[in-house]
Amino acid sequence: MADAHTRPSFFDFDVVKMMGDFRFRPFDVETMMACQRRNIEALSQANQLAVEAVQAVARRQIEIARQTLEDMSALLRDMAQPVSTEDRVAKNTEYAKQMLEKSVSNGREIALLATKAGTEAADVLRKRACEGLDELREFAKHQNGH
Repeated sequence: MADAHTRPSFFDFDVVKMMGDFRFRPFDVETMMACQRRNIEALSQANQLAVEAVQAVARRQIEIARQTLEDMSALLRDMAQPVSTEDRVAKNTEYAKQMLEKSVSNGREIALLATKAGTEAADVLRKRACEGLDELREFAKHQNGH
């Protein structure tokens, strides 16, 4: 009997009694798992788009580098030809102008490729986020209906 009086009141806590007044609806694990599966699929698709974009940009940069080397070879061949100083200055000026225009054009093309890829990946994620919010609203409506 002496032990009953010395035991702290914390141990007399009745969890069943406390939880009896708690209203708890069963959690739909299958719906939540399906939602997470769709989230993972959207992330996977966005990542795939990003990888494909990086590959496309790399391929294009390689093509640009190859074309630049070919242009440089052609310039060196032209420079080896005997021409007047006036013709050489005119050719070099024209070559510099063409290279500047190509560089700007190539840079714009690479930027557009990267932007397009980023936009496509972001659209996949945005679409899934909107779908997820719609699913959450339907889930809440369904839960409140019970």
